[in-house]
Amino acid sequence: MPGSPYTLRAAAPADYDAIAAVVDDWWGRPVLPSLPRLFLDHFHRTSLIAQSPDGGLAAFLVGFPSPSLPGEAYIHFVGVAPEARGSGLGRTLYERFFDLARGEGRDVVRAITAPVNAASIAFHRRMGFTVGGPVPGYHGPGTAMMTFTRKL
Repeated sequence: MPGSPYTLRAAAPADYDAIAAVVDDWWGRPVLPSLPRLFLDHFHRTSLIAQSPDGGLAAFLVGFPSPSLPGEAYIHFVGVAPEARGSGLGRTLYERFFDLARGEGRDVVRAITAPVNAASIAFHRRMGFTVGGPVPGYHGPGTAMMTFTRKL
């Protein structure tokens, strides 16, 4: 990331503890149950960590090529530290993941969010995703979700 104070690298399973320590604070509500350790144990190679100049966690993206849909990849969870928001770091993480997905032979990236997450919906629109939903029952009865699809 030329000119940026942040360093991007592939995630490692050991990054889970740093993410778990901040994710609920970054969201302002309990979201850690949506990100169990297994995601970094099994999908760290295609997940990303952004470190601040002091080596601390500035952002992360957990994503993977779909094992069931050969042309698709999925972004499961993304977090940017409040002090790093608006810096372009989220866009950089997504662009790097798009490169990883292309390298895996994928031409579609998907993601989801809750209908109340207006900032996420707006961000995905700016990133070129098609927004669908809310899809009733997406996460079970009574839980609608917004869907995002982007062709690479």
